[in-house]
Amino acid sequence: MSETTHDGGIAVTAPPSPDGGLSRGDLAARYGLSVSGARPGLAEYVRQMWGRRHFILAFSQAKLTAQYSQAKLGQLWQVATPLLNAAVYYLIFGLILKADRGMSHDVYIPFLVTGVFVFTFTQSSVMAGVRAISGNLGLVRALHFPRASLPISFALQQLQQLLFSMVVLFVVAIGFGSYPGMSWLLIFPILALQFLFNTGLALIFARLGSKTPDLAQLMPFVMRTWMYASGVMFSIPTMLKGRSELIADLLQWNPAAIYMDLMRFSLIDGYGSGNLPPHVWAVALGWAVLFAAGGFVYFWKAEEKYGRG
Repeated sequence: MSETTHDGGIAVTAPPSPDGGLSRGDLAARYGLSVSGARPGLAEYVRQMWGRRHFILAFSQAKLTAQYSQAKLGQLWQVATPLLNAAVYYLIFGLILKADRGMSHDVYIPFLVTGVFVFTFTQSSVMAGVRAISGNLGLVRALHFPRASLPISFALQQLQQLLFSMVVLFVVAIGFGSYPGMSWLLIFPILALQFLFNTGLALIFARLGSKTPDLAQLMPFVMRTWMYASGVMFSIPTMLKGRSELIADLLQWNPAAIYMDLMRFSLIDGYGSGNLPPHVWAVALGWAVLFAAGGFVYFWKAEEKYGRG
């Protein structure tokens, strides 16, 4: 539209808005539009995750295959790495520091190997979770999918790696006199509970690591401290006998120690229920549910922020 001004010039004015000057929010509501990348409701998010279940499994398998693709021994490093760690710990803690107090040789070696394998499962899940978003920004920015798929797939990758390594753990247990029995069936619920716990941790640290990539440099020190405090190389009740019961209880009730001791109880004949804290199964379930549910909700709360800025 145009009109003549008092000095003979022509002024151009914009035509009236067909939307009556409504704000962007009101316009979006009028035409049924939504913000691009907006966080869906929790129920809808769970539904989307279920729809991506095949992607989660395929992605975890692909990452597992590619992990050692450049090494000559390939997938054998999945077993060799924790075994070498266990050998080093046995040399230092078993032979030099005599951390096998109260345990025979046939019990301590499978005790140590089991602890290393089980704790490595949690450690690797956390470390993979820290980098799940920050290390895959290209994928996050290029495709639209529930971002929780990434840390969950990394936790699943570590579970598959542990299952592959369990064959060696069985050989070690049998080699030192612990033969398969009904207690070995407990391995399945133990791994299921630990996987839920690890997945929750991976989700929590994936959100933290997405905004603070330097967290990946700090976590090895945190995990090493946690390992030493969880009784990987020694029995907590035996080592702390005669000292503060509060400290011993805190160390024995921490989730890493709970899942390790349950696995040792199921695999090792000489590791009886007396080494377990009371109500250990209820505690193991509580840790798993608390971290799995809490971690999922915590991660979902920042869904729209991942890959931006």
